[in-house]
Amino acid sequence: MLSWLNCRPALIPGARERFTSMYSMHLWFNSGGRLGTNAVSVDGGFPSFIPAEVKEIKDPFARALAQRIQRLPVKVGFSESCIMSSCVKPRFQRDTNPAVLLHCFDSSCLEWTRTYPLLEDAAVETWAIDILGWGFSDLERLPPCDAASKRYHLYQLWRTHIKRPMILVGPSLGAAVAIDFAVNFPEAVDKLILIGASVHVEGTGLLTKLPKFLAYAGVSLLKSLPLRLYANLLAFDDISLSTCFDWTNVGRLHCLLPWWEDATVNYMLSGGYNVVNQIKQVNKRVLIICGECDNIVSNKLAVRLHSELPDASIHQIPDCGHLPHVEKPEMVARLIADFALSGAHKEEQNPIVLNSAGEKNTSSFIC
Repeated sequence: MLSWLNCRPALIPGARERFTSMYSMHLWFNSGGRLGTNAVSVDGGFPSFIPAEVKEIKDPFARALAQRIQRLPVKVGFSESCIMSSCVKPRFQRDTNPAVLLHCFDSSCLEWTRTYPLLEDAAVETWAIDILGWGFSDLERLPPCDAASKRYHLYQLWRTHIKRPMILVGPSLGAAVAIDFAVNFPEAVDKLILIGASVHVEGTGLLTKLPKFLAYAGVSLLKSLPLRLYANLLAFDDISLSTCFDWTNVGRLHCLLPWWEDATVNYMLSGGYNVVNQIKQVNKRVLIICGECDNIVSNKLAVRLHSELPDASIHQIPDCGHLPHVEKPEMVARLIADFALSGAHKEEQNPIVLNSAGEKNTSSFIC
């Protein structure tokens, strides 16, 4: 059985050592203030904006990544003030372009709990971004959460904080987000990685015609424990009930924020993402990753996507369901790292360490 608690990474050098103790990351977080504005204390504290239910999560890797989530100011034209936008920032800056991880529909950056540290071990500068309307951003003054607003918010976050072309990684609906963004802001994207890509569904369809009270009723059901458990059982090829329960608590944590329902209803009624006609406009190199046993997005659609993209390669992961980056993190981390670093100098110079203000740190980097 697969479990976040008993995984034994072997493919990426240094991964085993990182995963042997949930406290190893805590010590790194406090090494001279190198990690950004939300560095945590050695007693394992979480950012104050994360719902208190995070303390009930058992998985040490989910807890460790949750402690690294911070909010960055993003100025957008459709909001009077900056949106404090949640993400996980990289520990270091490299000369190569960064990998920027999106997430699935109604999810958060915690989706990358297992793969994120492996990418860091593979020397990939990695961001994990919460898409506007989901995740742990501060949306007390609710902005519009339609596809266009999500796209522009991501652009402003990139323009303000990342500032270099990205290897943009989109799983499931996140693949539609990635395609939409790459077509509209090609200067911000170097390459695309699409995982279990849900890109052939034409928006939210008839859901846009629902009366608001029915939309709210449906959205409330989305965060229910039974529905989330069932979705996880469908998404993964082989999973124990205890692991499924813990992963469900991780996946629904952002739903406990007070503005989650309003933001999700806003997205649903707006029509959602429809990128069918944008696929052939993508002029970037693309890596498609799919699970052999995906019960949510058929592998036939991955093959169709491969045929529609001008410059794409495809890799199928055996014995894996809809979310390979959760279920098979070692393989996905290796694929992302190889694709991200291809064409770059892998014998790269020492990374640039960032301090809490996001500035270059002159102190030495500690591995």
